Amino acid sequence: MKRMVSSVLAFTLALSLSACGGSTSKEANGTTTQGETKKAVSLNVTTTYAGNDGNAQNFQDAVKAWEEETGNKVNDASATSDETFKTRVLADFEAGAEPDVLFFFNGVDSNTLVEGNKVVSIEEIRKEYPDYATNMKDGMMGASPVDGKNYSVPVNGYWEGMFVNKKVLEEAGAKIPDATTTWEEFLEICQTIKDAGYTPIAASLATIPHYWFEFSIFNYLDTTSHNVLPTSVSDKQGKAWIDGLNDIKLLYEKGFFPDNTLTGTDDDTVQAFIEGKSAFLIDGSWKVGGIEGLTDDIDNFTVTYVPGKNDRKTTDIIGGLSSGYYITRKAWEDEEKREAAVNFVSYMTSDDMVSKFAQVSATALKNGVKVDESQLSSLAKDGLQLVQGATGMTSAVQDQIPTECRVPIFDNMPNIVTGTADVKDSVQQVLDLLAEQK
Repeated sequence: MKRMVSSVLAFTLALSLSACGGSTSKEANGTTTQGETKKAVSLNVTTTYAGNDGNAQNFQDAVKAWEEETGNKVNDASATSDETFKTRVLADFEAGAEPDVLFFFNGVDSNTLVEGNKVVSIEEIRKEYPDYATNMKDGMMGASPVDGKNYSVPVNGYWEGMFVNKKVLEEAGAKIPDATTTWEEFLEICQTIKDAGYTPIAASLATIPHYWFEFSIFNYLDTTSHNVLPTSVSDKQGKAWIDGLNDIKLLYEKGFFPDNTLTGTDDDTVQAFIEGKSAFLIDGSWKVGGIEGLTDDIDNFTVTYVPGKNDRKTTDIIGGLSSGYYITRKAWEDEEKREAAVNFVSYMTSDDMVSKFAQVSATALKNGVKVDESQLSSLAKDGLQLVQGATGMTSAVQDQIPTECRVPIFDNMPNIVTGTADVKDSVQQVLDLLAEQK
């Protein structure tokens, strides 16, 4: 199986410890330039680099290299990013079983961690390790909505687009959507694909409904208003949510989703897409590596814009930097683990390592990513072109909605599209839950 080839050289970090006594000075990579030798420690680390995430192998390789260079160990509890993952992580913190280092979301999902003093701000870390995360643009690291401070150090940002199985469209006699394709034209293309015996859209509305939620409501807003939460079902955002959900319901009624969309997993629908049973898959930039790892015919796949309508241009995309590495208060206050945690995060967020993980996605690096385009797959190059051709970008509005408040829409999507649950009522329930959070 193919994977993206990076021009990145292995990034090395030395502990530079000496056996003689004396004062110590700390650097951003967690090294002790003078002082007593530190004994090896084991760090509990949780990330989303697992499953079919395109960087899962990169993460495992990096962990192994870090362990070999430092003598420390990593107890990896990484899992695929979904609502269950978020719930489990937050539950671990509540139970006092949080990891030492966490790769997690930096929007409202992390509010309880900041409010509970469960994670350490970069500002505080820099008081002891002044060079910590100084290779990043502070304004792009994803400040907490709670106090405006940076807590997480990002690696690979994201963009979202529509992946395409070219063979399916070719056999169906349909054209590949491009920057000029409208929503109405997209519906016609989907019907052509369905008439040819293929599934137009690969999506599990049971487990991963958020991509279609985002773009469907984006089609009734624009880059300046998409990321604004509704205050009522009758304001501009509230109406957009209702109209967008009704569009998803229409796609379901037209039979454009897989037969198992209400019960199947994301892995099921992605595999069907790879196998040529369905044509389109909305996902993030991380899926480039995931697809490369699932097929020997990467040239059969491309990524394009999600067709738009109303004020949203087809070339307006969703993207940003929504996750990063946190050092937990638990690790910071452990004298044996503090230095290793700083060392680990610095290793994982160096310019070279971020370039390896980010590839065609956004980063907060001051120096930008180092990518040799000649070594990229055709799909990765298409991803770069998608970002370069974007006319506007907005972050995902779901990042402002706490996990428990999303339930009436995200968990209830099968009932919404089948008509068992009323769309307007479902939106109102989300707003009621959000109001309770204030």
